[in-house]
Amino acid sequence: MRVHVVSDVHGNAGDLARAGDGADALICLGDLVLFLDYADHSRGIFPDLFGVENADRLVELRTARRFDEARELGRRLWAELDVDRETAIEAAVRRQYAELFAAFPTPTYATYGNVDIPRFWPEFARTGTTVLDGERVELGGLVFGFVGGGLRTPMRTPYEISDEEYAAKVEALGEVDVLCSHIPPDVPELTYDTVARRFERGSRALLDAIRRTRPRYAFFGHVHQPLARRMRIASTECVNVGHFASTGRPFALEW
Repeated sequence: MRVHVVSDVHGNAGDLARAGDGADALICLGDLVLFLDYADHSRGIFPDLFGVENADRLVELRTARRFDEARELGRRLWAELDVDRETAIEAAVRRQYAELFAAFPTPTYATYGNVDIPRFWPEFARTGTTVLDGERVELGGLVFGFVGGGLRTPMRTPYEISDEEYAAKVEALGEVDVLCSHIPPDVPELTYDTVARRFERGSRALLDAIRRTRPRYAFFGHVHQPLARRMRIASTECVNVGHFASTGRPFALEW
């Protein structure tokens, strides 16, 4: 059995269409939407609406963790645009989802990232794409558990939930062979982004579950340039499967 695992697709539909080549199944750990590409500020919903110069400024403020100023910039730009913010964003997200879900091979098992909008997914998930969040599936004799979304941060991305709600989803999985999540367990080496020079939020509940139930693997993404891409916690191999938007390459698991 061979599965390919991707995370942080961020609009890369071209490579996504080939991500399942040679595999029995594709697993996607979320963040399909591209709101703003921090490497190329001309790509994403934000520059499409407000231009590259404003995208440059937004990245500058967020990178400096000046989140209040970033939100004020956003409010000013939306006021000047004079369109309904929610309607404009939803239309752009739907366009991206239409292309990205069409690129998923069959079968695909997917969960949400923190920038995804879960209520849209039923509109686009075709036969052959199974969406899982706080749920399990058996593949080739191994049990895979999925936990989607992220924890609350000053970034206020669309699918951030409380620590308690997240922990309940982890608890609902019970013992699994492979623990799949968008965010990593709360370990400094796995949560620190070496380019952004900041810690992203990891989950203590995931870390506790790994220590308690000892799955064979824990797969995740979210941190684009982590200090450590993989490490062992007790007997569990923890793997950041990579920033698919930039690499275009899935992580492969065979057994």
